[in-house]
Order: sequence, then structure tokens, then C-alpha cells
Amino acid sequence: MDLGRVTHVSQVITVCQDIADTLDNGGRMDAIIVDFSKAFDLVPHGRLLVKIANSGLEARVVEWIKQFLTGRTQRVRVGGVLSDEVGVLSGIPQGSVLGPLLFLAYVNDIGRNIESTIRLFADDCVIYRQILTNEDMTKLQRDVDRLGKWAVKNSMKINPSKRRCALRGIG
Repeated sequence: MDLGRVTHVSQVITVCQDIADTLDNGGRMDAIIVDFSKAFDLVPHGRLLVKIANSGLEARVVEWIKQFLTGRTQRVRVGGVLSDEVGVLSGIPQGSVLGPLLFLAYVNDIGRNIESTIRLFADDCVIYRQILTNEDMTKLQRDVDRLGKWAVKNSMKINPSKRRCALRGIG
């Protein structure tokens, strides 16, 4: 069984349950779904290693992860011509068992200083809040602004064409 898929399904169920509970109680929920463009490709190795080291992981494990990430190169074939190799300084190797875990380690602090509920789905997230007062709308907007600042600080780009506001005014 794919752990990433199980986590994704679990998150979807949790969000749906939160929304259903709010609506069942006659409440209103506002939610914003955010897609991070090329999220796995943009993770800077240096910043990822700092986050992992600060998480309390043993130094030898951090060093092992550093060795896993460094020294990678890539090149492109156009037609029959190969480009020169260039060093890879960012991005998490996809298709590896370690890839999703490294990405989660990188985005683990996304909810820090956010009062609303935030749920991660690989390179997407949803931030939502039950709206009882105008202050709740203000708090959600403040949290969306914080999420945007987090994205800039952590080199994540929000894909504006996939950004969606959902459930606005439901209830």
C-alpha cells in the first residue's frame, strides 16, 4: 500500500468531515485551495538540510541525506544532442522512497503561526475556517497572507491558474 496515497485519502476525509460537521450545525466554512507549482523541483537543498538538522535528527542521518542530495547532475537531450552536465542544487528526487518524506520535512513548518486549519496534499494545500463573524474572515485572510509569505520565504511558487476559492458563503 502506498503511504502517500493513504495520507492523501486521510487528509481528504478529514477536510470533508470538518466541512460536513460545520454545515450540519448550520455553519459556514470558507476554504482556499492552493497548488504549489513544481514544488518538488524548487526545494533548495541547503535550506532543506537546515530544516532537517533543526528537527533534531541525528547528525549522521542529516549527513546521509546530504550525501543523497549532493553531487547530482543533469543534462538534456534535444534531438540527438546532449547538453553539458550541470549540478543540481535544488529539487527532491522523485520516484525515490525518500522523496515524499524529504518534501514533508521541508514543508512541515507551513502551519506555524496560522490559526486556521491547514491540510497538506503533497504539493497542494487547503486552508479553511468556520466563519461565524467578520473577525473570522479577517483571521482567514491574515492566514492566507502568512501562507503567501511562507511560500516566498521557502522558494515555493503558488500556481495562480490552479488557485481556487471554495465553499465561500456556503451555509
